[in-house]
Amino acid sequence: MRYARAVMNLSAIDLNLFLVLHAVLETGSATDAAKQLHVTQSAVSNALARLREMLGDPLFVRSGRGLVPTPRCEELRPLVVNAVAQLQVAVDGQRFVPAESTRTFTLSCGDNQDVCDVPRVVEAFAQRLPRARLRVVSIDFLMASDGLTTGEVDAALAPQMVAARDGYFCEDLYLEEVAFLVRKEHPRLRGSTLTKEEFNASRHIGMVIAQGRPGIGHRYFQEFCKEHGLEFNPALSVSHFIAAGMAVTRTDYVAGMPGRTADALCAMLPVKRLRLAISTPPMPMSLIWHERTHTDPGARYFRQLMVEVLKEPSMTRAAEPRVKPQAAARRARGR
Repeated sequence: MRYARAVMNLSAIDLNLFLVLHAVLETGSATDAAKQLHVTQSAVSNALARLREMLGDPLFVRSGRGLVPTPRCEELRPLVVNAVAQLQVAVDGQRFVPAESTRTFTLSCGDNQDVCDVPRVVEAFAQRLPRARLRVVSIDFLMASDGLTTGEVDAALAPQMVAARDGYFCEDLYLEEVAFLVRKEHPRLRGSTLTKEEFNASRHIGMVIAQGRPGIGHRYFQEFCKEHGLEFNPALSVSHFIAAGMAVTRTDYVAGMPGRTADALCAMLPVKRLRLAISTPPMPMSLIWHERTHTDPGARYFRQLMVEVLKEPSMTRAAEPRVKPQAAARRARGR
């Protein structure tokens, strides 16, 4: 009886309305949602009006030229995203044709990967998934939405230790070195090596990448500094490595960052890369995903594309689940 009532209630709802809501949540604009859905803007507006009446909430408020979700709408976001993703899987089944797919794939990464990795991924994506859409979101967004768990995010590029959670999988892609940027005409740092004394005498630029806090790489390097008597003396904190590079061009500050990002900025700005005289261990960078998308054909194809594009030949370890010790024990007992 309860199931029958639920079916009757659902039968009175136009589920296409939630596809419109999903598109507006993705794009932040009724106009862009209309383009994505290949309908008129008035059709999107009418659908939102019907949803507002049905749910008893405004759902969106205007901010500038975009639309900002209400708290009630934010509550609905993971449910809508998950429902659309599951429907896509149900329709596709085990059949996934890259050249025909119109699916939206979401990748989360830091701005260092925006500079170094995303351009190569986009190039391959455009060639092999010509009708699909790639959405790149920040680490902040990943953390705020718990995107891998909810299905809001298909995969993330992040340090390997991020995958140390139950239900997470990862594949190592490359090793990231620590590098330092200074302006080319720096009055004191004229060579290519940064000594311990020069490091301690310098002012530094810190990174606050993850929700206003230092990221994993920064915390990793701070531990290294403690072990080797290095004094990190931040004069400035920024949320993007590009901002750090720009600040270096106007100051005598020293900016620590991933080596590949440093090389990219050296090609664009009047800065130079220094290596620390004390050898710093590299950090493994990985592609990370959740078990909920592990067997999905489309998500699997998307991950394989990124692995083919980004994985260095020296990184041969296969993808494996990150399992908490107690979970591993339960599995060993067959529970």
